[in-house]
Amino acid sequence: MKWSESQSRTVVLQQPESESVQPGGSVTLQCTVHNETCAGEHSVYWFRQGSGESPPGIIYTHGNRSDECQRSSGAVSPTQSCVYNFPKRNLSLSDAGTYYCAVATCGEILFGNGTKLDFKGSESQSRTVVLQQPESESVQSGDSVTLQCTVHNETCAGEHSVYWFRQGSGESPPGIIYTHGNRSDECQRSSGAVSPAQSCVYNFPKRNLSLSDAGTYYCAVATCGEILFGNGTKLDFKGKQKIYHIVKASS
Repeated sequence: MKWSESQSRTVVLQQPESESVQPGGSVTLQCTVHNETCAGEHSVYWFRQGSGESPPGIIYTHGNRSDECQRSSGAVSPTQSCVYNFPKRNLSLSDAGTYYCAVATCGEILFGNGTKLDFKGSESQSRTVVLQQPESESVQSGDSVTLQCTVHNETCAGEHSVYWFRQGSGESPPGIIYTHGNRSDECQRSSGAVSPAQSCVYNFPKRNLSLSDAGTYYCAVATCGEILFGNGTKLDFKGKQKIYHIVKASS
């Protein structure tokens, strides 16, 4: 499959380009897919990127396809337009950011140009810190490694939803990892401070590594009504770019 040079004639449009809202309000984000080369169902994912965050964070749910896809056969080639809506209700300050829809169709993933959602005078009051270890790791093909994500939380306790992203060299935006980190059996909780604090550890094991696993891995933690990111763990391979040429001299 060739991802970088796709021949599909597919366009992804997002509406509106920006939206200014109030806490408690509602908004519907729209993603329209125009396709001239292949029809059928599309898999749609929504991402949110908050101010200063990198990479964008995955949204808890994806857009739902409308019941009707408009199809035209009068053009040179058949075309299909499908609309995906993502409603957001009872908005809070933590919902601010730019939302991107990603559409998996015709053997590729395409992104819209984003919808910016903002609140006037908004500031997050969460006291949550996400730490990743190690900062970097040098490995060889066939090795194993465990990436770790620790969440320190002073404002709310309970289960966390954790997602892992990988960003390869030159890739934008980062690609979602198929599995997420598993929560450790023990969350340390302290009640001796001014407010109760909780620390939870999430591990993401990677085994039988190959060169395609190289890149920076980010953990995204959905907690207390917001999504927070670690600063990433860089995974690279020793001597992965060494190429040896053997030239046989002609007799």
